[in-house]
Amino acid sequence: MLQTIKKIGVLTSGGDAPGMNAAIRSVVRTCAFHDIKCYGIYRGYEGMIEGDFVEMDARSVKGIINKGGTMLKSARSTKFRTKEGRIKAHEQLLKAGIDAFVVIGGDGSFTGAMIFNQEFNFPVMGIPGTIDNDIYGTSHTLGYDTALNTVVDAIDKIRDTASSHNRLFFVEVMGRDVGHIALNVGIAGGAEEILIPEEDLGLDRLVESLRRSKKSGKSSSIVVVAEGDKIGKSVFELKDYVDQNMEDYDVRVSVLGHMQRGGSPSCFDRVLASRMGVKAIESLITGKSNYMVGIKNDVMELTPFDQAVKGKSKINMELLRVSDIMTI
Repeated sequence: MLQTIKKIGVLTSGGDAPGMNAAIRSVVRTCAFHDIKCYGIYRGYEGMIEGDFVEMDARSVKGIINKGGTMLKSARSTKFRTKEGRIKAHEQLLKAGIDAFVVIGGDGSFTGAMIFNQEFNFPVMGIPGTIDNDIYGTSHTLGYDTALNTVVDAIDKIRDTASSHNRLFFVEVMGRDVGHIALNVGIAGGAEEILIPEEDLGLDRLVESLRRSKKSGKSSSIVVVAEGDKIGKSVFELKDYVDQNMEDYDVRVSVLGHMQRGGSPSCFDRVLASRMGVKAIESLITGKSNYMVGIKNDVMELTPFDQAVKGKSKINMELLRVSDIMTI
């Protein structure tokens, strides 16, 4: 017999990403549609431990679909990593009468939810919200598409300066473990080289490639570097190496940083968030638990938390070949 779910909590955890508010909106309104009470849990798992809950209805989430960040705030909780912290969180949920919750976040947030589910058999569903697109089980995470557009816009502006002064710019983008952002924006922004964790170009090959570009008539260059690239210890080390080996280039570094996480979510991310919220709530209603909602081939699918956490998203090898051809 299925557990009757009457109250569902929703929280955002880990780094913020554009589309989280749209996902909160979808969760709340899907609950309202199915006559289920919804509670916002502020400050992620930290707020769960402290019982920082507020009841939300369809009007509580008006005007947020276009907002970046998260109205529920986000935090990384060291307390939730302890058994004592999770026991306290469970007590707070039971005290409020909450039967299940939806967590919007990344692999760390899903790991916490998976452990919590195993310890207390508490129904939980995950929505992937991270700009890195580094979670297995979905072709797109919330915020990824928006981040791509933000970075491409920044690269377009940097290229104006690079062309005006015959400069080489190293542009560092987010991507600690995977190069999805760097590879895609590198192609879209017309970068001469793209450095990602998955491919070790090497310092000598990088310099040789830049020399070929210079010889072919290019007076300025853009090199997109994922923050997790292994060629140098940092993007500034890359700059120093090129400075020492290519005196005819005026080299600059631009680290885009957290601007990539902000901004109004794109149309794609707003629609994706809306679909994921509906899928998460309706999956809980039908007895599903311990899954992450994802999108594959434009179809909403569920991936068990352990697979989503342990699996590794892979870059598109065709895009690597396209980037090689485009930089000729």
